[in-house]
Amino acid sequence: MKLQYSELAQEYSGKNEGYYNLDRGEMLRFVPNDARSVLDIGCSSGGFGKMIKENRPEVAVFGIEPSEEAAAIARGRLDGVICGIFQDGMVELEGQKFDCIVFNDVLEHLIKPENALVDAKNYLSETGIVVASIPNILHFYQITKILLEQDWKYEDSGILDNTHLRFFTKKSIVRMFEACGYRVLKIDGINPSFGMKYKVANAVALGRLVDWKFEQFAVQAITSKT
Repeated sequence: MKLQYSELAQEYSGKNEGYYNLDRGEMLRFVPNDARSVLDIGCSSGGFGKMIKENRPEVAVFGIEPSEEAAAIARGRLDGVICGIFQDGMVELEGQKFDCIVFNDVLEHLIKPENALVDAKNYLSETGIVVASIPNILHFYQITKILLEQDWKYEDSGILDNTHLRFFTKKSIVRMFEACGYRVLKIDGINPSFGMKYKVANAVALGRLVDWKFEQFAVQAITSKT
């Protein structure tokens, strides 16, 4: 495991600066308006948390980020940042509860994302909500590229990012959350990317490819009471 983590960390260190600087503005609407405390897991350089605070000054935003360089930048933007890997029993989070816990393009980087979702429940407030952005492996242009080239080629970023360890469809996202004791309140396609080829294919498929135009899905989920 240590060797695997070391190799993965090496891959992350080779990412360009822009990889850690995305603010993910399209995800802001999924953070509940009544949230007063947010934990951004995998906060990168704090762009998303900074945007939350600019739009909602009353919200306290804390982050967790494994990259030392990105975490150092985030500390100047957020209310507090832990440089490390999120897990249950973190001393730095002892006794803390959050109204919203965010996983923006994080779960697909984990060997067992289910563990992170289960652990997150221990840090949610009574009415807390988990928000996540997850790439869609069934994105039309990704699937057609694989079919035409008959190849699964990893890249520096995107859906086949070379640090992605898990791949998801809309159905498997919902299944994972439910298996971890959550109820999905909302799952919306975000960042649509499509053209005439997609429109023709979707028409031929009688509209069954409607979700294939989205690069990612945004999820809102609460812990299941049943």
